Amino acid sequence: MLARDEDTDHPASPPPVVVISAPTVDDGVECSRLAAESKVLDLNSRYAYLLWCRDFGATSVVARLGHEDNPPIGFVTGYRRPDAPSTLVVWQVAVDAEARGLGVAGRMLDALAERVPDIDHLETTITPDNEASERLFTAFAERRGAPVARTELFSADQLGADHEPEILHRIGPFAA
Repeated sequence: MLARDEDTDHPASPPPVVVISAPTVDDGVECSRLAAESKVLDLNSRYAYLLWCRDFGATSVVARLGHEDNPPIGFVTGYRRPDAPSTLVVWQVAVDAEARGLGVAGRMLDALAERVPDIDHLETTITPDNEASERLFTAFAERRGAPVARTELFSADQLGADHEPEILHRIGPFAA
């Protein structure tokens, strides 16, 4: 039986193919653009995104629609905590506005957790007003059957400039 759109008698469109892979240095330019267009991420210099893609490509991913030669429509940047190498810290997640609602962010997180060896925890920080990130990481924890511990990592006073506090979400342990 074909899946059908609820409002029509036409067959539902198949979900687009999303290719998830390690970023290349050249992807840093698109990551910078995606971060800027998100309007919610703390924007870093283009130079920082280029370095990130070069130096932390093994712990980061990009998503592309259709083919690996297409430009990224999303990224997740991460790194291993130096004092806890079995913990993957997710620094930023961004998805192009036109690709939102396709589950790209969750698929990137899952792919990243599966490709980074020997991790059993994931950490990220989320500001209290970021409901979308809260849902994304809570769903990730649920898919892994892992608990989430939440504590304030950096206060608003520490961050300054009317920045909200950053709440640490520590997910795990989970099976690698």
